[in-house]
Amino acid sequence: MKKKIFFATLVLFTVLLNSMILIVSNVILKDKLFAAREKCLAEHYVIASSLVGDMQALEQRGNSVEDKIDNLMRLYSRYLQGKGSGLAVAFSGDWIYESPAISAQENGIFPPDTGHSQERLVYLKNKSNPVLCVYGSFPAPFQEYGLLYLGDLSGPVRSWRQTKNILFLAGDGVMFVMAFFLSWFLHIIFRPLRQISGTSAEIANGNYGSRIPVRGKDEIAGVASHFNRMAEQVETQIRQLAEAAEQKQQFIDNFSHELRIPLTAIYGYAEYIQKASVSEEEQYESTQFIMSECSRLQHMAYQLLDMALLREEEGKDNECSLKALFSQSEKTMQMRAAKKDIKLSYVLTQDYVVRGNAQQLLMVIDNLIDNAIKASQTEGEVRISAYAEETQIVVKVEDHGIGMEAEQLFHIREAFYRVDKARSRAAGGAGLGLAICEKIMQMHHAGMTFLSEPGKGTVVRLSFPKC
Repeated sequence: MKKKIFFATLVLFTVLLNSMILIVSNVILKDKLFAAREKCLAEHYVIASSLVGDMQALEQRGNSVEDKIDNLMRLYSRYLQGKGSGLAVAFSGDWIYESPAISAQENGIFPPDTGHSQERLVYLKNKSNPVLCVYGSFPAPFQEYGLLYLGDLSGPVRSWRQTKNILFLAGDGVMFVMAFFLSWFLHIIFRPLRQISGTSAEIANGNYGSRIPVRGKDEIAGVASHFNRMAEQVETQIRQLAEAAEQKQQFIDNFSHELRIPLTAIYGYAEYIQKASVSEEEQYESTQFIMSECSRLQHMAYQLLDMALLREEEGKDNECSLKALFSQSEKTMQMRAAKKDIKLSYVLTQDYVVRGNAQQLLMVIDNLIDNAIKASQTEGEVRISAYAEETQIVVKVEDHGIGMEAEQLFHIREAFYRVDKARSRAAGGAGLGLAICEKIMQMHHAGMTFLSEPGKGTVVRLSFPKC
């Protein structure tokens, strides 16, 4: 592309420059020919006027003009000999005198027929050495006579040719400089395109962090800026896809692990009952353990089903009363809290309203309260509160339990992730609750943040946009 533009521009500039040189040289040639023409006309007029006077003097003395014409013309011929010009005199259509310059250069010139008119003819003879001819008839009584003046154009033509050669030589120099600056200019112009091409190749090879330096505010800088923005979007999408693939693989690994443990235990106890001689008490304990593991698998299946069946369109524009949600949550969670002698405190200064699916929001609040109860010590307290800020309604669930490390907070929303795997497995948890809560909050365009310190407890903040 760069070479095509370079050669096309150079050819176009060459044609234009040479055309301009030809036009200028033709103008110069016309000026020189015009000056030579005027000079020849002036010389012809002076010589013709003087010659007519001499011819009149000869007739007054009784001499024949035709016989004395040679003597008269020699004087004028010697005068013009140094200038490279020549003279010829015609009488009744025949030359009666020709200077040596005319005899050597223009053999075969015939006197033009002017019809005894005083108008002078000017014409150019194009031979090896171009000459300018001026012919005019004499006034009466010498109208049969005519004078030819032959002006030498070798000097003006030579000067014009030198000027033309200088112009073309200067044109060649200008073309050389033009080619150099055009190449340099195109190199600068195409630099962003080369950078775009190189960066594109790097991105295609997997280096998604490559960017183009943006200089200036022209169109190419705009293209580079848009390319960088596109590259950022591609990098973000690739990173998100990689994260999603990693999360899916982790989900599958965790799910397989969660299934393998209870299934192995169920198979082991079933094989023990089948092959070993066990008492009724041991058989009862084995079946109880099998039922417990089956119940955990059933709970996991229900949670997975909840995640799969969540729909953003279902009741997302309904107005939900937080007072009603707190009341339903208290009825559901009070019995769970009583088993560990945990006190549930619901604080609501006024009835706030948020938009969303009431059942899904209740699931979030209950799940967070259930996690707080599990993390709290016996005779502890879990506080649930709601208040309004400038642009949002906030719901807080606070406990004073075991808390979490920063690394644990980073993974807490992942499916099947559990802070204390032993405690969660004993309590029947599969690590899906917060993953479900996160999905519900995203569907409601709301936020869920965690603040926790080991040994000091955890605060979960739910922020909903105001209605």
